[in-house]
Amino acid sequence: MRALSPQLWIKRDDLCADPMGGNKVRALEFLLGGIAHDERIVTVGSAGSTHALAVATYGKRLGAHVVVARWTQEMNTAATHVAERLVREAEAAPLFRSPAGAYAWALRERLQGARWIPAGGGSPLGVLGHVNAGLELVAQIDAGVLSQPACVVVPLGTGGTAAGLALAFAIAQRDIRVVGARVVPRIVARQGRVLGLARRTARLIERMASAKLPRVRAHMLDVAHETYGGAYGRETEVATHAAGQLRASSGISLDGTYSAKAFALALSLAAREPTLFWLTFDSRLLSGS
Repeated sequence: MRALSPQLWIKRDDLCADPMGGNKVRALEFLLGGIAHDERIVTVGSAGSTHALAVATYGKRLGAHVVVARWTQEMNTAATHVAERLVREAEAAPLFRSPAGAYAWALRERLQGARWIPAGGGSPLGVLGHVNAGLELVAQIDAGVLSQPACVVVPLGTGGTAAGLALAFAIAQRDIRVVGARVVPRIVARQGRVLGLARRTARLIERMASAKLPRVRAHMLDVAHETYGGAYGRETEVATHAAGQLRASSGISLDGTYSAKAFALALSLAAREPTLFWLTFDSRLLSGS
């Protein structure tokens, strides 16, 4: 992205799949493994959750019946488009006042035999997809597609993407710092939680591969709390401005909930060190089609 900064790169993870790309699809490659035709699937998320939409989209393609319990959030343009599509794709998508109500409804579905997909895909099994994504980036660096960045900036919600990338860089022995731009309350997006998820994923790989893996250490993961904005889904002035710069220079659109906030942080970091922005949001969702 030299038009914006000579040290800024973008990883188009939004184009990793069709009809819907982005980081949630990476996790679902594993989480939806072995789904049977006519199986019932349940997950949870905010009203405009891209995770929930990805589960509904790909679960439906596999012949499953997908239901989603949602909770209210502060809406923006992207979240509204996602919510509209989600209601069309899922068999049921009731909206509750709080996460507690949504989780209680989902629990009833689970007790009746529905297969559980955790919120945001944030489980060690789902994180395997992000480990693969990180190793994919390492392969691109080795192939000369880009030079090795000092840091990779991702939005930080449930933490699966950050945990998987950090573990991948540890496995590959690369000095690349993962920086999470926090977009959810601090109790969810905190360094200790992400590190714990990375450690649990490493243990899963070790059990399956009978190999010892390096651990993700605290210095390999930073959390930027200033990107939050005060509420999930609330747009910030600095993020909106940065998204406008990217759209004007490349035609790429960002969502106000996640990617615009992470991109604003990446643009700032690129002023002092080689930085890669990991684009997790598929702007095709903004078409509303």
